[in-house]
Amino acid sequence: MSPLTEGKLIDGRYRCLRRLGSGGMADVWLCEDPQLGRKVAIKVLHERYARDDEFLERFRREAAAMAEMQHPNVVGIFDRGEFEGTCYIAMEYVDGPTLRQLINRTDGVSVADAIGITRQILAGVKFAHARGIVHRDLKPGNVLIDRDGRVRIADFGIAQAGVSEITQTGSVLGTAEYLAPEQAQGRPVTAASDHYSIGAILYEMLTGQPPFQADSAVAVAMKHVTERPLAPSARNANVSAALDQVTLKALAKEPGNRYRNADEFLNALNGAAASRVPARDTQLHAAGPVSAPAPIGAGASSPVPLKIPPRRWPWYLLGGLIVIGLLAYLGFGRSPDQVLVPAVATGSLDERAATLILERRGFDVVVERVERDEAEGTVVEQTPPAGVEVDEESTVTIFVSTGPGTILVPGVAGATEQEATRLLREVGFDVKVRSQFSADLKVGLAIGTDPSVGREVTRGETVTLLISSGPEMALVPDLVGSLEADARRSLRRLGFIPDSEIRADAAPEGTVIEQDWPVGSERPVGSRVTIFVSDGSLQADPEPPPPEQDEIPSVVGLKEARAIGAFSNDFDVTVEYEAVTDAADDGRVISQDPEAGALADRGSTVTIVVGRLDDSPPGGGTTP
Repeated sequence: MSPLTEGKLIDGRYRCLRRLGSGGMADVWLCEDPQLGRKVAIKVLHERYARDDEFLERFRREAAAMAEMQHPNVVGIFDRGEFEGTCYIAMEYVDGPTLRQLINRTDGVSVADAIGITRQILAGVKFAHARGIVHRDLKPGNVLIDRDGRVRIADFGIAQAGVSEITQTGSVLGTAEYLAPEQAQGRPVTAASDHYSIGAILYEMLTGQPPFQADSAVAVAMKHVTERPLAPSARNANVSAALDQVTLKALAKEPGNRYRNADEFLNALNGAAASRVPARDTQLHAAGPVSAPAPIGAGASSPVPLKIPPRRWPWYLLGGLIVIGLLAYLGFGRSPDQVLVPAVATGSLDERAATLILERRGFDVVVERVERDEAEGTVVEQTPPAGVEVDEESTVTIFVSTGPGTILVPGVAGATEQEATRLLREVGFDVKVRSQFSADLKVGLAIGTDPSVGREVTRGETVTLLISSGPEMALVPDLVGSLEADARRSLRRLGFIPDSEIRADAAPEGTVIEQDWPVGSERPVGSRVTIFVSDGSLQADPEPPPPEQDEIPSVVGLKEARAIGAFSNDFDVTVEYEAVTDAADDGRVISQDPEAGALADRGSTVTIVVGRLDDSPPGGGTTP
């Protein structure tokens, strides 16, 4: 395909105005559609991907998925087709910024705008989910906002429709900062995965940064799997406790702990929008001044503190002292006896023994089970800790090991050896490194693990990290002079893929006359080696083969007819006659040429002389 430029026509219809952007798979151009008199956004697949069946299928799937998505909060699709060896999609042009551009502005996105934008994203996603379509790559760059503030979701390019799944098993698609844990681990992706991505987008709108950040995409993905995000209110004091709760529930590690559907998410978001109490204030109410509830419809009004008239404070103070004195008199204000908490988290006591010790000291016991490296059933922690003075009959919580537990092997393909090793150790594995040939990954990059990504493995066990040592190499053999079949066999035996090309040549037909890689050169196993084979068309006309020869039989003394028959069809026979005087020689062969026993060419002439009795008397007379 020739490069797209301003003014060029796509498919004879759409005139290019300017390029809007470029992605990993395609370029997007603002075009004019003169037939309908409107501007459209044309996504044109990069030519190198148009020859790749998998990318082509992804591109077609995006068009098919978006064609079904006629909704106010989803970018509409108008047309699709093929053009100069590649494919394109004609979409609705949204004249406005992406959410990424809004977040990156100096003033960012307000809490109210973040809630409003999230509502619209959820509306569009709800529509898609109702049709069995999971987006799988929701991020600020895929959210467009027009001049009227209406949100459109774009790029359903890696969407999963129904049970269809074209990507390879275990491969991770999506953008790391917004990736659901199950997606990072190669587990099944559902509507809950989109809800997680929306939670990550909401988090970034509220705080100005995504929930997790790291030096590489793989490290970010691992944080989604293993770490808990900081509450948004810790980064933005204007975020309420209710909005904290909504955001963190959407970012729950397990899909079952998130919102069951978009409606539930929307309802929780609407409830949080009604709450204007910053999260930091809810933590101070217990110790701070008593506040009256805000009046209904007060909107963003802050809680109103109850003010005590200055002249009445002595009476309030006196009343308080009387109440305290009365409580002390009745015994309610007395401190209970204090006792020391015994040590039971010694690493040697089991649940039964620790419970018995605590109960004999008068404590109530609560048991919590935790995954730890210590043996199953061992008490590994307690609260309050040993040696602390607490009230009699207090509750002591003991934490009992259930063993190391199992964890899912994370995906590390494409990471460096150092990075992949660190990630595997961080989640609790010992790591052993093994080199393995790879034709796809550079030397030093991780191919994968054994056990493979997504497998459940006991924490603390050894996982083998497979590191690319580059492609396996083999030496190209000498093939010139071999027959084609033998040469192809030799190449396959060494791991090469043989290709043949026929050329006009004087060498015998089927003989290898040349090869594209020199003898003894190193080539990656699995690469192609071409051999050039003679068709024999330039050979000179061959000389006729020498005639076959046979031995001349002896026919002297045989009657003429029998002698002629002795030569069969192998020789031509010429008969000559000669007068004889002996009646015994009459009619018989008296000589032959060639002589008997000589070799002569088949088909050559043999002369036999046959005697004929002469009755005339000697001297020319005749017999009386």
